[in-house]
Amino acid sequence: MREIVSTKDILINARKGRYAVPAFNIHNLETIQAVVEVAAEMKSPVILAGTPSTIDYAGGDYIVAIAQAAAKKYDIPIAIHLDHFETFDEIKKYIDMGFKSSMIDASHELFKENIKLTKEVVDYAHSKGATVEAELGRLGGQEDDLVVDAKDAAFTDPDSAVEFVKLTGVDSLAVAIGTAHGLYHGEPKLDFDRLEKIGQILDIPLVLHGASDVPDEMVKRAITYGISKVNVATDLKIPFSDAVKKYFIENPDANDPRKYMTPGKNAMKEIIRHKILVMGSANRA
Repeated sequence: MREIVSTKDILINARKGRYAVPAFNIHNLETIQAVVEVAAEMKSPVILAGTPSTIDYAGGDYIVAIAQAAAKKYDIPIAIHLDHFETFDEIKKYIDMGFKSSMIDASHELFKENIKLTKEVVDYAHSKGATVEAELGRLGGQEDDLVVDAKDAAFTDPDSAVEFVKLTGVDSLAVAIGTAHGLYHGEPKLDFDRLEKIGQILDIPLVLHGASDVPDEMVKRAITYGISKVNVATDLKIPFSDAVKKYFIENPDANDPRKYMTPGKNAMKEIIRHKILVMGSANRA
């Protein structure tokens, strides 16, 4: 019988196998069900990611309990991940609650402060069998309540990345190469030369944030250069909400959540299936 896992082995395996594990942002029971049901159907390892506002909304204990039920029900690796958390205390709280994967986002801090905070999180997480992702460089756009202006976005410096990983002992690194949170204004322009260099000089899994709305071929190319985890959020929320809206337009007197949530789940599942195929994680569980 499986339990919730950390992201350590599934991301190391992905890097070795030159595929990526999807990290789908979830919000409640229905979105978790949509993700794990498709992942189980396709035999894909999967990461359920929650931002601070999502965990606050749904309750960390509820997320852990639902994920534990899913892990027992389905024979695939399931990790729950703290996405874009910014303080040690919050991460400690949820690791103690049962989360085994976390992202400390101190990318807005000076380099030395980013190292200091990340190292503190790494030391505690590793003592509890949990893994840590950090970010070097900043993505533009919006991730729930976190907003970064385009002018403040900075690409990841390869040499700084080597020093950062060495000093922190972080398990995976989110790199800024031109992606952005949310939808793009025009086609994204990704710095693949920068990504290729980082992938050659680092031996840990790399993470691509802001992958919603990025063309499939760009995601596939990024995976060949060492991206082992791809975050997807906006691409799931839009079809879910559109399907629920459509249901209410066609059924204005509807009031049963079981009826109006189902079209949302089904629309979300189609995107999940597609993303798993793009990332090459099917039949990797």
